[in-house]
Amino acid sequence: MTDPIADYLTRLRNAIKASHRIVEIPASNIKKEMTKVLFDKGYIQNYKFEENGPQGTIKIALKYNPATKQNAIVSLSRISKPGLRKYVKHGDLPRVINGLGIAILSTSKGVMTDKEARVEGIGGEVLCYVY
Repeated sequence: MTDPIADYLTRLRNAIKASHRIVEIPASNIKKEMTKVLFDKGYIQNYKFEENGPQGTIKIALKYNPATKQNAIVSLSRISKPGLRKYVKHGDLPRVINGLGIAILSTSKGVMTDKEARVEGIGGEVLCYVY
């Protein structure tokens, strides 16, 4: 697998389209941090890190609106790819849907959203957009 972050986003996207409640994803440190950001911002209902095997897994409970059965995540898109990395300075941080969505960044201070990076005054690699 050449791009584990794209695999993570694709597994989430496929589980949402199939209306699954829980999705299991092979774990890595950056995937764990991205999961924590999605949980903190209210895009997923819950998560659990399981240490089974050499790598471990992440179990993510997806969040749905009970009345309309619509998922909290409308779109997940990978921005920085292995063939073309996208780095931004703190002054050029992206705004996803005019601030309604989030951009997840990998910075020198860890994985965070674009809003948190603006407050910290740092830039980094734009991993994905979520809204």
